[in-house]
Amino acid sequence: MFKRLRYVTVFIFAVILAIVVMYVPLPYYITKPGLAEDLKPYVKVEGGYEEEGDFMLVTVSMSRASITSYIAAKLDRYQEIYPKEAILGQEENDAEYQFRQLHLMQESQTAAIYNAYQYAGKSVEFENRGVLVISVADNMPATGKLKIGDRLTAIDGKELHTADEFIAYVKRKRSGEKVKIEFERQGKKEYVTLGLAPIQGETDRLGVGVQITTDQKLKVSPNVKIDAHRIGGPSAGMMFTLEIYNQLTEADLTKGYEIAGTGTINAKGEVGPIGGISQKVIAADTAGADIFFAPNEKGNKNSNYQEAVKTAKDIGSKMKIVPVDVLDDALTYLDKLPPEQAD
Repeated sequence: MFKRLRYVTVFIFAVILAIVVMYVPLPYYITKPGLAEDLKPYVKVEGGYEEEGDFMLVTVSMSRASITSYIAAKLDRYQEIYPKEAILGQEENDAEYQFRQLHLMQESQTAAIYNAYQYAGKSVEFENRGVLVISVADNMPATGKLKIGDRLTAIDGKELHTADEFIAYVKRKRSGEKVKIEFERQGKKEYVTLGLAPIQGETDRLGVGVQITTDQKLKVSPNVKIDAHRIGGPSAGMMFTLEIYNQLTEADLTKGYEIAGTGTINAKGEVGPIGGISQKVIAADTAGADIFFAPNEKGNKNSNYQEAVKTAKDIGSKMKIVPVDVLDDALTYLDKLPPEQAD
């Protein structure tokens, strides 16, 4: 009887220990190589042209660490471990982080569409849809009053269309004054009156404690639809631009190649650095990419491009790593590229 009870106790303890080791989250996040996928299922230009090769979206996989995954990451040079505070903002939870990442992805798509349609000589116009809260600071008037995702529609009765309008209005206010903000949350209109306080690190400026951005939508012709499949972050901006542009123009930029890459893009066509470049190189190589575009950072010796070259060499990849500072660099390279020879 006692022997059986001891076995049951040991078994229960072992099960609990296994659950703790495998599933109880640690205050760390782990990133590792994700996937490299054809962008065509993500991007659809109405009446767009077909392509023989592929532009590829490259991702990094990120998850909360457990004891087992933490140990595994320690043993793998191409997995990275980050403390929780390096990923999440102050008092930011996973849902708020995901919202912020999805918004960054939306901004990158807007910049990608704008660049692609501009380069293709197609109609494109901005439509401002209000001011979006993307972060709320601690110990400021807005703390606990406004939330990430709130859409600010008016301040002191003055209708808002852009973030610049909000900033310019608050800049005229003095210490001790208050502002009444009208906003929408989950489709419901609400109001809040907030005082002003010095912005951290900028004692000569006052604010309510929110980071905001103009929520913009583009009007384009022909129409384009992008479904990012809940992938967040801005790092796919350049590759979205190339895919959209290629569907808009008759000449096929891919020329039969599998072309991967990464990098943010802004409205000026400038390509910016991203995190996890080595992991993305590995993902692209695993997927069979022939070419990989990497942010050059104006020749910085520690640039994404330099790290990508080193990683490709370390893993014995045959991919051609191409440095890119602006969209023109990628387009020029592809224009000069000879067509892929069929086997």
